[in-house]
Amino acid sequence: MTAHAHDYDAVVRRYFEAWNADGARARAGAVAEVWTADGRYTDPVSDATGHEAIGAVIAAVHERFPGFVFRRVGGVEGHHDTARFSWELVSGADGSAPVAGSDVITLDAGSRVRAVYGFLDRVPEGP
Repeated sequence: MTAHAHDYDAVVRRYFEAWNADGARARAGAVAEVWTADGRYTDPVSDATGHEAIGAVIAAVHERFPGFVFRRVGGVEGHHDTARFSWELVSGADGSAPVAGSDVITLDAGSRVRAVYGFLDRVPEGP
């Protein structure tokens, strides 16, 4: 097995650009740039495969949390084709961060995301 050199920080920066993309067209383009065609996103409440389904998960988060952005917390740790990092969902209005978690991602040889395994560390109560 050949090891590939990945710029984990750059990959995660693009990942957050996809999560923070404004509007359906920008989101679709960012998701297509970040994920492989058969890429998967999974966390305790979502399981999506493919660009359209992943874009729908991102859109649903923004519908539930309008005016919020995802922000990385701390550094990115990576080796081989895998990286992990923590994040929080932050309100642009008051700086509150009701949602936080950690993600583990796997990459293809071209540094595109094949899979995301998300863990939610803090979630708000209610619908």
